[in-house]
Amino acid sequence: MASLKDKLITPITQPSTQPNNKVTVVGVGQVGMACAVSVLERGLCDELALVDVLEDKLKGEMLDLQHGSLFLKTPKIIADKDYSVTANSKVVVVTAGVRQQEGESRLDLVQRNVNVFKFIIPQVVKYSPNCMILVVSNPVDILTYVTWKLSGLPKHRVIGSGCNLDSARFRFLMAEKLGIHPSSCHGWVLGEHGDSSGE
Repeated sequence: MASLKDKLITPITQPSTQPNNKVTVVGVGQVGMACAVSVLERGLCDELALVDVLEDKLKGEMLDLQHGSLFLKTPKIIADKDYSVTANSKVVVVTAGVRQQEGESRLDLVQRNVNVFKFIIPQVVKYSPNCMILVVSNPVDILTYVTWKLSGLPKHRVIGSGCNLDSARFRFLMAEKLGIHPSSCHGWVLGEHGDSSGE
């Protein structure tokens, strides 16, 4: 027996099975979740996928976002440790990696995070060969280069967050000193995003 919806609405085309603007965030730590919330608040995607190796944390973060989706425009929020959940992403934000320990420089993280990326990046490209990758993990400049090499993607499709955070901090500090709003100050920090970027 046909439902009321079926009686009232006659489809004239097949519904799309693929999202138009899917975004994936790899890593559900503080930075990853800040990225996910920012993407959702701005309504930048029609599907958000989260990936992490920590299944309990991943499920908890996904449920938090799903339960808050009443206030969001994104209809579908999914998560899994299996990278197939990322399929057909337009943008993949990589925030995963090992944490910097006390007294450890960002450069000390290189080999440990390169090993992590050797697993992550081929999986991302396998399921989303046409995506753009935004690298946020530290040391961001080196890992962006590593991502480009591991992915085989053209260089314009692998981007690092670079000195955006440094520049935002610089503008805030300038504005605070001048007693005005940060949006009224303009300036950029150029170079590496690392231990020497504030010098």
